[in-house]
Amino acid sequence: MKKKLNTLGLLLLCCLLQSALVAQSTPLMGFSETASQAQIKLEQQFDSHITTTNQDQWMKRLAARPHHPGSAYGLENAKFMEAKFRSWGYDTRLEEYFVLLPTPKVRKLELISPTKYTAVLQEPPFKEDATSGQTKEQLPTYNCFSADGDVTAELVFVNYGVPADYEELEKRGIDVKGKIVIAKYGGSWRGIKPKVAAEKGAIGCLIYSDPEGDGYFHGDVYPKGAFKNDQGVQRGSVLDMPIYPGDPLTPGIGATKDAKRLERADATTLMTIPVLPISYGDAKPCW
Repeated sequence: MKKKLNTLGLLLLCCLLQSALVAQSTPLMGFSETASQAQIKLEQQFDSHITTTNQDQWMKRLAARPHHPGSAYGLENAKFMEAKFRSWGYDTRLEEYFVLLPTPKVRKLELISPTKYTAVLQEPPFKEDATSGQTKEQLPTYNCFSADGDVTAELVFVNYGVPADYEELEKRGIDVKGKIVIAKYGGSWRGIKPKVAAEKGAIGCLIYSDPEGDGYFHGDVYPKGAFKNDQGVQRGSVLDMPIYPGDPLTPGIGATKDAKRLERADATTLMTIPVLPISYGDAKPCW
């Protein structure tokens, strides 16, 4: 048995060496033989810079401040990466695009009956994380591309807010038409939840991170552990991505300054009802 294993290991090593020799002698797809060799040398030069130390330093540098699209630090990061790639021999340049990126001016959520509660909608800073206190630069807790709105209605829990959940509710005689739904993160792309809710007639959608999915159910929460604490909120887009990705006003083309744009009313990926992500701390009074 030992000889067979050694023979198999030798055979695999020979195959790997042969594959490596073939890969080196075969030009890269889309490159001539000369250009292929130059490209391989550049890639080897690039790979030589990828170390665990560099990755640790670069990650700390890039994540030191909020850097969402359009932010000052986002531009600094872009220039930092451009300089790095240029130093490795890449032909590098920055391009500018003008995308629709709405940010909220007002966010307010209140439970008015049977008890009263005003949601915090704010993640607290922690001494363990210096970036958590950068509130002036941070984006607020919100779902990008939510519709504007001010709605008041009965709240209905819809589990993950996927079609199967609504089928179960319908079996039990529960209709969400004219209601606000509250769904758990998980089970599907977050943009599906408000889309299905709107199709079922709901007028608003809340999404929260349930502790069973990301919280104390799995272990210690931040800052003691890695899981979401009771005020942690998952931000993110709720565009109807299956229709088309990217800037909702310039489908299929880059959002350059002079690009032809749709009117917002004609952008089919924008949500049609208000959507807001909340923490499980803010969701708890709803029960």
